Amino acid sequence: MRRLLALRQDQKLTTRHVRLMAQSLEVTERTVWRWLAAAECDESAAAAPGARAQSKDRFSVTPEVRRLLALWKGNVAAVHRELIARAARGEGEPPPSIPTLHRAIRRDLTPGERAGLAGGERAARKHDVFLARPRGWRNQVWETDHVQAPVLVDVDGKARRPWITWFTDCATNAITGVAITPGDPSRESVLAALRSAVLREDLYGPFGGLPEKVRVDRGKDFLSRTVTAAFDLLDVTVEDLPAYTPHLKGTVEGLNRAVESMFLAALPGYARQPRPGKRPSRPKDEVLLGFEDFTARLLAWTRWWNTEHRPSPLQGRTPLQAWQDDPTPLRDVPAADLWTFTLEDAGTRTLTTRGVRFRKRDYVGPWMTGQAGIQVRVRFMPHHDHRIEVYHAATGRYLGPADLADQATEEQLRAVRRARSTRTRRLKKDLEASQRQRYAAATQAEPPRRLGALTGAQADAELARSAGTSLSQLALPDVIPHAAPPADWRTPASLAALTTPTPRPSGRDSTGTAPDRPDGRTTRPITDEDGDA
Repeated sequence: MRRLLALRQDQKLTTRHVRLMAQSLEVTERTVWRWLAAAECDESAAAAPGARAQSKDRFSVTPEVRRLLALWKGNVAAVHRELIARAARGEGEPPPSIPTLHRAIRRDLTPGERAGLAGGERAARKHDVFLARPRGWRNQVWETDHVQAPVLVDVDGKARRPWITWFTDCATNAITGVAITPGDPSRESVLAALRSAVLREDLYGPFGGLPEKVRVDRGKDFLSRTVTAAFDLLDVTVEDLPAYTPHLKGTVEGLNRAVESMFLAALPGYARQPRPGKRPSRPKDEVLLGFEDFTARLLAWTRWWNTEHRPSPLQGRTPLQAWQDDPTPLRDVPAADLWTFTLEDAGTRTLTTRGVRFRKRDYVGPWMTGQAGIQVRVRFMPHHDHRIEVYHAATGRYLGPADLADQATEEQLRAVRRARSTRTRRLKKDLEASQRQRYAAATQAEPPRRLGALTGAQADAELARSAGTSLSQLALPDVIPHAAPPADWRTPASLAALTTPTPRPSGRDSTGTAPDRPDGRTTRPITDEDGDA
């Protein structure tokens, strides 16, 4: 710009020079001419062409404007109207124009601050810069998480969205273990996925062993007593991350996003599929996958991810190749010991002739013959009520499984489930009807008016039905009045009227004098001369 200014002062500036400058700066020729005019008036403008001149009267964003931006969710027009209204009431200076306010906000606030004032901390986090952790070595750090698959699956005749629980190795991006749950996950889902992650048998592949650390995100299932006890027995450190910090476990979060876009979106029953119509809904003739079929496809995709997929952080290698190229030794655990470590301990019991008593039910097994009277320790998988695992209390030796005695048949279980569902729906309907309250629509400022008229007979009938439900109404505090206080007490008349007077024998007082007459005169003492009373 200084060169153009010198050419103009020497009267050697041509249109071709301006055109070349505009093309190099990707602006219009008119903009270059305007910059030249500004540089002739102020030489400092030639150093930063296009920059606005600094002045003391330039509007800047104040803390009050920031608070109003947060109040109005980043709506600059609403903030401008609020500032105008306050200035009209004499509460501040008149604000600048809306374009000036926009420029000041873009100049004084970062994109993250503007997004945070409009959408909160989660929106502001999208503009942050995060450092990448070193790759490390295999089994140095694992990350685990639950994710609900956005796919409807047929589970016992009902459409449900299953949950996926998996462990992933941060150094190789390998999925070491996975478990699929038809309903809500629990600590049982975590333990099942942990067993599949640690074991390295043929069914689970070469990935596995014990990690040094596992990152979790404050999930109650991952921090339950059973899961933390299993990690302690396996000598695995659990790193509990702060809440709402998904960037601190980016490996498993990236896997959660990848499985949807690379696999789940192509399955039938995908819940987020764009559909035509004003009210998009699932087609009635859509055939859903069964839970078994969905599980088989997901496990096949997991094997493809580990053996064929080449994530960009691995620089052209598959997770399997990265795992095999790492010489770090692995810590293995026998399957029997791992099964024991991932069971919940229920304490010791006495083996009787009826088996083992657990949760008010009896469990029996064929190995119990001749063992009645010994002390055993019960361990069980959470929510698996049909079977427990029994160990010798003194030696810790595994004795065998025990199944629930007198277990109900499948037909009985289905009938019980139907009865429970019917009862739940009826109770929910009754509660909704009792809590529903309608109000009249208002067209002017007035107190809310409840709707719903009752006749006097209907009100009396409903009160009569609820009369026997309140214990306070059933109380009868005046059936047995309080006893009279001692004679030397100065008792108020109001309290004396509520107490039981001291009984007097045969209508006489302690002195043998008959009570006073109604007219206030005292009767004479009663003697034997007066005859029989």
